[in-house]
Amino acid sequence: MGNNQFGMQNPLHQYPQPEFPQQPQPVPGLASKVQPVPDHGETSYKGSGRLAGRKALVTGGDSGIGRAAAIAFAREGADVVINYLPQEQSDADEVISLIEAEGRRAIGMSGDLKSEAFCQELVKQASTELACLDLLANVAGRQKAIADISELTTEQFDETFKTNVYALFWLCKAAIPFMPEGSSIINTASIQAYQPSPTLLDYAPTKSAIVAFSKALSKQVLPKGIRVNIVAPGPFWTPLQTSGGQTQDVIEDFGSEVPMKRPGQPAECAPIYVFLASQESSYITGESFGVTGGNTLP
Repeated sequence: MGNNQFGMQNPLHQYPQPEFPQQPQPVPGLASKVQPVPDHGETSYKGSGRLAGRKALVTGGDSGIGRAAAIAFAREGADVVINYLPQEQSDADEVISLIEAEGRRAIGMSGDLKSEAFCQELVKQASTELACLDLLANVAGRQKAIADISELTTEQFDETFKTNVYALFWLCKAAIPFMPEGSSIINTASIQAYQPSPTLLDYAPTKSAIVAFSKALSKQVLPKGIRVNIVAPGPFWTPLQTSGGQTQDVIEDFGSEVPMKRPGQPAECAPIYVFLASQESSYITGESFGVTGGNTLP
């Protein structure tokens, strides 16, 4: 299942379906400890030179959708800087090895995106190390399910907005001066921006903010020759979910609520990031692309 990027098959059965075992992890969680192990395209993604010579920064590049995007970018010919938290170093090392196996430069930069100073330094170092920066994929995010508003603390609300919205603002603001004409920014929203879950009272509005921010920014930077687009995933099988993004009872049936009756695998999201990064999407900016297993966007 899921090991042939191009072979025709029934998408309902392409990847594992619920039920899944309960598997609590501490935040931020490691992909290597998720069962079944997520498919990030490690063995399936085949590149075709669509990003040859490009210079990319991917936040959350150690696991989940960020990892899948980083692998795909490298296999399409890009050099890649990935950002992650220090606790995720073991996952990041695996990604760095996979990128280097493609003959591309791979640089890992750990740090907390809730710090504006770190976001600025991350962009500056990435641009210096790669001698350019023409592709920014903001994928990292914070999600913690809380059953009732009475249990949602101001601290958590603040941390979620700092990670998901403020960091994206800081990174875009820092990156744009370095970006030449033809560059691409890809921001990651969620089906939660359109169909919010009751347990994600802080997370869902951050994703709505990302959609609005990205659409506004796309109009502002288009005269510079820079495009900005949005990927809005549905339920994806990543450590974000098992480390508190969902309650453990939800993990057992995770993805069963969408028409495909299963969660998406990160490898299924990578091609849309490649498309939006590449010149193939040259007439597209300010758009949101759903990868949702059938829960269509409005």
